[in-house]
Formats: sequence, C-alpha cells, structure tokens
Amino acid sequence: MSDAGEGRRWIYRHRLTVRFRDCDAMGHVNHAVYFTYLEQCRLTFWRDVTGTPSPHTRVIIARAECDYRAPAHFGDELEVRLRVGEIGRSSFTLEYAIVDVGTDRQVAIGKTVMVSYDYERGTSTPLPESTRALLDRLQAGLGPGS
Repeated sequence: MSDAGEGRRWIYRHRLTVRFRDCDAMGHVNHAVYFTYLEQCRLTFWRDVTGTPSPHTRVIIARAECDYRAPAHFGDELEVRLRVGEIGRSSFTLEYAIVDVGTDRQVAIGKTVMVSYDYERGTSTPLPESTRALLDRLQAGLGPGS
C-alpha cells in the first residue's frame, strides 16, 4: 500500500491503550485487531464530525487494508490518525496511520473504501451532495462546517 496522500495532514487523531486481550501468543497485537483500531477511530471521527457514526449517508466497507510496520504490545499507547483520501461518485477512501505515542514509531498504515449504499435496492448509490461537500471540506483540511 503506497502512502500517496503523504503531503496531506491528518485531520483526526484517536488514542487508545493496547489491552491484554488484543495480544496473541507471540506477545504482540494480533493482526486482526488493527482493523478494530481503525473502526474505533472511524466511528469516533464520524460521531465528532456529524453527531452520528456515519457521514450523513448509509455506507458499507467495500475494502479494508492494513500494512504492518512494527509490533505493538500490551500497555502501549497508540494514536490512530485519519484523513480523507480519494472521493468518487459513490465511494470515498479513508486513510489511517497507527503510531506508537511513546516512540513516534509507525506501527501500521491502512485504508478503507466506503461506499454509499441503498440497503433496500442492494446497490451502491451516488454520494449525497451534503456528504460530498463534507468530504471535500475534510479532505482540504477544513472543519466540517467551514
């Protein structure tokens, strides 16, 4: 996974402490747990920005990726950073970096492709204008109401 958005700043940061249950027999955070960390960041981000756990539209995750860079261990304090990546007709990408707060070491990078979805029809649907406008502002590093 390339970090094509490297020049864009992170617009949201979510801190968490690695729990004992997050670790596997090798003593480091299990690979699947990183997706939960991304989810925690994403849901608190939307709640802070919109007051709900979504971006003004019903979305599904069409793709989730995580590249592991360094291990994290029980008790580590991590910061999950988020920014808006590409915005399409019916989808948008969120990009993440997980960083060890104590060492500033990058632990993982990830991304999720979110698709605006009509559950009744079972198909994707164009992003509502209000959602597109919100994403454009966030991608530019502006606040949700700027």
